[in-house]
Amino acid sequence: MPRLADLAELVRAPAALSVPGDVVAGAAAAGMLGRRTPALAAASVLLYWAGMAANDWADRRLDAVERPERPIPSGRVAPAAALGLAAGLTAAGVAVATAAGGRRAAAVAVPLAATVWGYDLAAKSTPAGPAVMAACRGLDVLLGATGGRVLRAVPAALTVAAHTWTVTALSRREVTGADAALPLRTLAGTALVAASAAARPRPDRARPGRRPRAATTDVPDPAPRPDPGAAAALPALLAGWYAARYGAAQARAAADPRAGRVRAAVGAGITGLPALQGALAARAGAGLLGLAVAAAAPLGGRLARKVSPT
Repeated sequence: MPRLADLAELVRAPAALSVPGDVVAGAAAAGMLGRRTPALAAASVLLYWAGMAANDWADRRLDAVERPERPIPSGRVAPAAALGLAAGLTAAGVAVATAAGGRRAAAVAVPLAATVWGYDLAAKSTPAGPAVMAACRGLDVLLGATGGRVLRAVPAALTVAAHTWTVTALSRREVTGADAALPLRTLAGTALVAASAAARPRPDRARPGRRPRAATTDVPDPAPRPDPGAAAALPALLAGWYAARYGAAQARAAADPRAGRVRAAVGAGITGLPALQGALAARAGAGLLGLAVAAAAPLGGRLARKVSPT
């Protein structure tokens, strides 16, 4: 039996801190923050860990050459165990999502799981890889919005998806290194993502009194309204923190695009994502919750020193 520490390394356990914020941002945007949100966030984490285990199983022969220290090529986790863990986590993630959100959540969780496996088994090494991974994160945001006004969560989903595209594009060069143009392109994308998260949302034009159909355990929030005072600046502050944290790592990679710097930029993109998710939640009117989500960014950075998130 593999050790728990080896399984944590296999699924890149600390990187899961970047996942619940997807669901929170989607739920806040759709007006569906409630008792179901933590369960949907847990389902999201299970699917994320499933994807990490499936990724290492699919890459086991390549990792034997490029990363022999990883759990499977080093012999600490058997390939069959990794595959079984990935399948079990996938089933658990879909089951938890369905139990929490019913058919609407299942209608997003099942395509999300299929997209995760499609990336690992087929799309990762193709030109479509970054777009498929971006779709995974976008669907993850929409998972939190199920049961509410899902269309209101689409801008947040697209913002997180665009961030994910930049991280995935960089990750394809974290072993071999890149030319300086790649981190410069992703840095430009990061600036656009941060600007999108900082922008004030458009007023809701739904008819007065119209409320989304919701599960009985949730009370939909009203349309988001600008907060007075310092709270109105919170989305911009969190988006700026995200841009500074991730952008600085990309700038260093552009100046020295060797593998180590590119890998550090990928890690910064993963561990810095909660700051972006927090900005999106705050933009939807959930300021305190946005701060709580963003607090996972420095924690993830510290844990990444013990278990690599890439």
